[in-house]
Amino acid sequence: MYDYDLLVVGSANADLVIGVERRPAAGETVLGSDLAVHPGGKGANQAVAAARLGARTALLARVGDDAHGRLLLDAQRAAGVDPAGVLVGGAPTGVALITVDPSGDNSIVVSPGANGRLTPEDVRGAAGLLGASRVVSAQLEVPLETVVEAVRHLAEGSRFVLNPSPPRPLPQELLDACDPLIVNEHEAKVILGGADAGDDPEDWARALLARGPRSVVVTLGGEGALVASAEGVARVPSVKVDAVDTTGAGDAFTAALAWRLGAGASLREAAAYAARVGAAAVTKRGAQESYPTAAEVDAL
Repeated sequence: MYDYDLLVVGSANADLVIGVERRPAAGETVLGSDLAVHPGGKGANQAVAAARLGARTALLARVGDDAHGRLLLDAQRAAGVDPAGVLVGGAPTGVALITVDPSGDNSIVVSPGANGRLTPEDVRGAAGLLGASRVVSAQLEVPLETVVEAVRHLAEGSRFVLNPSPPRPLPQELLDACDPLIVNEHEAKVILGGADAGDDPEDWARALLARGPRSVVVTLGGEGALVASAEGVARVPSVKVDAVDTTGAGDAFTAALAWRLGAGASLREAAAYAARVGAAAVTKRGAQESYPTAAEVDAL
């Protein structure tokens, strides 16, 4: 019935990465490593991560007609992603400026570029792609109205997964479609209203669930994750590894979870598998370059 296990609707960026001993304070300059350029963007990352695991994957995104755009398209093809939905032109390719400290933690500033020109009209033009996909995954590095339009064109019986990053208030139509809504601590608190959200991840999950999603996943970094649905709230343990670079690890988690849900896994089973994928990803530098194959996840 479905040509694709997963369609990712989202961003494609060139990641410009510099290693630093520490991130600069306001007004401060620090020296870093040589600049490295990698294919990235939350949408492109998720597509590559899923394809590496064996999912039949497509990407709906927009890149510029420039060297960074060609880098991104080449990376999608190399991973086995169908790039038929990648539109070219309208603005320069999006760029993410990333600093990574010795512990592997990162700070990121994104210039959306062509990502900001992915429109609802583009989604309507790709209705056939949406109708052929078992699961559709999205983020918020493209316009919010574009993501809402994607929800309106889901195939009957398909599933919608949203990582609201960068976070912002979400319309009810979008919340109601999420199965699951995947958030980290920062994203959960923004959606719930900041300080009023409290400090208990279980409370965040229940409060988010009450807002309309069919299920919720809260990622907790080294503490694993928790899942929430009508069946209750449960913790999913992390996998202990030596982190080298956390860039793109959340995208790998989301992609793996979305794919396993489409394959019939329960929410808890899918989250446990996704935690292993995310753990494997942080043991290597870069985003897409760090994503494991299914065999590497099994070995972990």
